[in-house]
Amino acid sequence: MALFLIAGAFTCTAQTTTTTDGLVWYTEFSKAQAAAAEAKKPIFGFFTGSDWCGWCHKLQREVFAKEAFKTWAKDNVILFEIDFPRKKQLSPEMAQQNQGLQQAFQVQGYPTIWIFNAVTDPATQNINLNALGSLGYPSGAETGKEEVKFLENAKEVLANGQN
Repeated sequence: MALFLIAGAFTCTAQTTTTTDGLVWYTEFSKAQAAAAEAKKPIFGFFTGSDWCGWCHKLQREVFAKEAFKTWAKDNVILFEIDFPRKKQLSPEMAQQNQGLQQAFQVQGYPTIWIFNAVTDPATQNINLNALGSLGYPSGAETGKEEVKFLENAKEVLANGQN
């Protein structure tokens, strides 16, 4: 799936990275895109409701907090959080950025993860999003081993994106 965005639509001035459990999560698209280009890795876009989504918290606790996920993420992707909080206010620029990405990827529920590449066309300055695949909470996972199922699914998305 290829999507196109206008480059100027994603300019934010708020805090652009957070470090959680040794992982760097970008919140500004342009910073995540630059990091991905420099590292030659795809973006791991985590659509979340940080202050209200129970399944998002469960995914963070049972997958993202595990050492296996941390090692995999550091080696394979650039982490990017796209937040839709209900209690805290995002800057207008951040809200616009996140809504634009939600529409581009047609996200309808949380948590949703899209793994994608983002490349700016030098001629038009439009951003081409090449979606490799999506993930959610790992259904059917053995209790206590949710990260194993999640990582199997994530590795499959990356492998399919290489073809």
